[in-house]
Amino acid sequence: MDEVFRALADPGRRRLLDSLNVRNGQSLRELCTELDMARQSVSKHLAVLEAANLVTTVRRGREKLHYLNAVPINAIAERWISQYDRKRAQALNDLKTALECKPMSDSEFVYTIYIETTPERLWQALTDPAFTTRYWGVGFESDWKAGSEVTWTERGVTIADPGQVVLESEPYRRLSYTWHTFTPEWAKAAGVAEEVRAELAAERRSTVTFEIEPREDTVKLTVIHDAHEPGTTLIGMVSQGWPEILSSLKTLLEGNALGVRR
Repeated sequence: MDEVFRALADPGRRRLLDSLNVRNGQSLRELCTELDMARQSVSKHLAVLEAANLVTTVRRGREKLHYLNAVPINAIAERWISQYDRKRAQALNDLKTALECKPMSDSEFVYTIYIETTPERLWQALTDPAFTTRYWGVGFESDWKAGSEVTWTERGVTIADPGQVVLESEPYRRLSYTWHTFTPEWAKAAGVAEEVRAELAAERRSTVTFEIEPREDTVKLTVIHDAHEPGTTLIGMVSQGWPEILSSLKTLLEGNALGVRR
């Protein structure tokens, strides 16, 4: 947490995060152009932000794309902002700005979190409905083999669809599946307006990928939610949900009421 506060203390780094909040997945060259900053300065700022886990990267061919990672900020919000009157928390104003996620024109979001657990236990937490219902509120039923269907149960509504399938499955390392089907029953239970549900249902089915990397006494979990098309209704909605889900997952696995590593 100290690294996060130190990273946010610099106005140049906050400008970088603001730029990624407006348009995620930028290359180093694009960030330099957007902010009118020297390449060396941007590289140094990005290194600090990556070390604080506020920025995560994904390689696309020869380019390295940078994504705003809201998970650490969400953890700070849970520990600090939620306990105090926001009007009196002027020192955390920049965190509040970063938390106000907006639907982006990009087609995907990338989030990274470090959890004190094992790859085996994390895999169980991602695939076992006894775990997922506790931190996510969703139960998944599948044998988790590539090509198998995934049944989604949320708020008493069960959704099964031939297009709701496992795409990749490498236990304890990588899991990918198509996102769920937006039925009228689901929308009613979730409190989603019919016009919004219709927009979601008309969009191309998105995919979620979990990448698991052991790091000494922790595990690095990277979540990539790809809508495959920019500016979708779904990508704006999931951008606000993933940080909370991952923070709750960390809380569950670490057995820490605050869900933050100290």
